[in-house]
Amino acid sequence: MSSKPQALTSVGPMRNFSTNAKKIATELLDASEDLAEFNKRLTEYYQQLADTWANAQKKVNAKIPKIPNDQEQFDSYKRIWIDMFDNDFTELFDSHKFGENYGKLVASELELSKHWEQMVNVMLQSANLPNKKEIDEVYKELHALRKRISKLESQTKESKIRSKEK
Repeated sequence: MSSKPQALTSVGPMRNFSTNAKKIATELLDASEDLAEFNKRLTEYYQQLADTWANAQKKVNAKIPKIPNDQEQFDSYKRIWIDMFDNDFTELFDSHKFGENYGKLVASELELSKHWEQMVNVMLQSANLPNKKEIDEVYKELHALRKRISKLESQTKESKIRSKEK
């Protein structure tokens, strides 16, 4: 059997997997495009943060010589640093450019997640295992059953208490 690897794809889970290989390959190609978009957005995100940090630090450094050299120098420096960074980062987070990029970053991350979930589902299906959706349905049903049992137990306790009172 080991001398004929092509025969392995005609039996058991490998047969299912080989028939689903095209689906996985398609998902991988789509995921690679979305991964490139995600990386582009993530790079822009960190670039915006780094630029804002550098600009805020430059503003702080420009004000430092104006601070008197006394006991309260460190506290003054802290207040200036906090004010500058607070203002600059608030301005960044309120900007349209940052919001747009962050929205696209999250959207591309969700797309990647969908591709990976789809690939996992295909592999689970190939191995005749339940996928995430089927497991979630079982969990929902289990939760509903637990609630019903709890409700029935409380009703039983109430009826026992009532019967003892009579």
